[in-house]
Amino acid sequence: MKDAYINRKYVIIALIGLASIVLIVRLFRIQVIETSYRLSADNNVLRYVTQYPARGLILDRNGKMLVSNQAAYDIMVIPAQTSKLDTTEFCNILGITKEIFRERLKAAIKYQKKAPSIFLKQVSAETYARFQEKMFMYSGFYVQARTLRKYTKPIGAHILGYVSEVDDNIVKREAYYKPGDYIGKSGIEEAYEEDIRGKKGVKIFLVDVYSRLKGLYEEGRRDSDAVQGKNITSSIDMDLQEYGELLMKNKSGSIVAIEPQTGEVLALVSSPNFDPGLLVGRIRSENFTKLQADSLEPLFNRALMASYPPGSTFKPIVGLIGLQENVISPSTLFACHNGYLTVACHTHESPLNLEGAIKNSCNAYFCQVFRRVLENPVYPSVPLAYIKWRSYVTEFGFGNTLGTDFVNELPGSVPERTYYDRLHNNTNWKALNILSLAIGQGELGMTPLQMANMTAAIANRGYYITPHIVKSVGESSVINDRFTEKHKIDIDSVNFEYIVNGMEMAVNEGGTAAFSALKDIVMCGKTGTAQNPHGKDHSVFIAFAPKYNPKIAIAVYVENAGFGATYAAPVASLIIEKYLKGQISNKGLEDYILNLILPKK
Repeated sequence: MKDAYINRKYVIIALIGLASIVLIVRLFRIQVIETSYRLSADNNVLRYVTQYPARGLILDRNGKMLVSNQAAYDIMVIPAQTSKLDTTEFCNILGITKEIFRERLKAAIKYQKKAPSIFLKQVSAETYARFQEKMFMYSGFYVQARTLRKYTKPIGAHILGYVSEVDDNIVKREAYYKPGDYIGKSGIEEAYEEDIRGKKGVKIFLVDVYSRLKGLYEEGRRDSDAVQGKNITSSIDMDLQEYGELLMKNKSGSIVAIEPQTGEVLALVSSPNFDPGLLVGRIRSENFTKLQADSLEPLFNRALMASYPPGSTFKPIVGLIGLQENVISPSTLFACHNGYLTVACHTHESPLNLEGAIKNSCNAYFCQVFRRVLENPVYPSVPLAYIKWRSYVTEFGFGNTLGTDFVNELPGSVPERTYYDRLHNNTNWKALNILSLAIGQGELGMTPLQMANMTAAIANRGYYITPHIVKSVGESSVINDRFTEKHKIDIDSVNFEYIVNGMEMAVNEGGTAAFSALKDIVMCGKTGTAQNPHGKDHSVFIAFAPKYNPKIAIAVYVENAGFGATYAAPVASLIIEKYLKGQISNKGLEDYILNLILPKK
């Protein structure tokens, strides 16, 4: 019996000893090895301050600065650490009212009482300096450094985009963002957000009961540095962009210029526009509301989103399809008696071959080409021929988005055959029912970007590269494969030469754009007048130069301005000369456009 008692005694002692060892080991891990537990327990005396990276710079194609950064400061608050304070002095330092103070503190408490949140964002360096001197008096409040965007010149707002605070949906959807963070909106800022935003860091500070910093926790060993975002080299020529915006001042419309051989966008102007600096800092929300309410719609990017009829600038496409379908040859003649059936035309020499029809922009010629394509006996019916005609048109990038690196590009409109089936309530409609398409009217709708892309395809004699706004990201000169791929059009390259010759004649041999011919530069162009159901017709012009080895292709829309030769063609001519020669020889033409004020509607 005594032996049994002794055995039980040792068993109990052994169990107690084993439990003690386990407990000691566990405490050692918690207190010495697993410092994260201690870190969690010390949260009431530690402050985690996010280190926000500077966003990457945005440069033009020649390395000129478009967008940089400037310092700003957010006043942060941890409600649980605040104490009674002199609100009058506090509000005077920050330049706010007591009502705002109460509203902001209430919102912070509602968000999370023990976590930091923004009390007042983007205060100036002067306000920050005043607050820093007295911050020890206001426990629970501290300052967090930020950066804001800074623009070299008040240009390129629709290209560059802007930066704004994230909303709840973004915070829920993307783990990277927290309330109070900023994100790129529209333009390059949005399209390249993941590259340009950088990587956040964190610093952990020891603070005393008065919320005063006492130094880095563990001498900064648990800190991580912020990593600046990658710099973006855009394809934009800053000087050309500025000049284009100057030419479109007091006018509504758009300019898109592309380098044909690369698809790089050299300039993209949407007018009316606005100073991108208006959407920076604490004034951003107020200014954004004003811009939204502006009846002239300066926030609307006409270059990517406005769908206009192409007018006579579409005739080269009709001619190319006629050649490819073998329903005409370059020498085919058509007479014009001031129009064709219900379609009127201006007075010019007659009859004309294809090049002459381009030169003189003859409506009758292209109506007859269009009718021959759709009534081609190779196809069993006009609707089936239309399907083939439409497939050619869409190869130029019409009727779909082009797949650019712009985030708000719209597709325009090239109706499907089924649209006309429904419109005419049958499947046996005729070419004459849709004759207006022959001269770029009717249901056709193209964006200025698409028109510039079409012009680049003609300049390249049968292919285009997807337009894009960025040349390189960070240190890498490699861009997305889709911006190097050639989109070949199923039309023989030889056919493009006849169209190019006609466009050269339109400018340089007394054609419809003779007023805008350039000295020492062979520009090939096509005028257009796009019908506008809401008012005066739009002035349209497409062009490229030089004729061989072209360096620039352009589309210009000037709203409510009438004939393409009168306004759009001079604008394009000035842009092309500015880009190729760096200066303007025809100062009279320049003054004419600069001093021109056109109605907005």
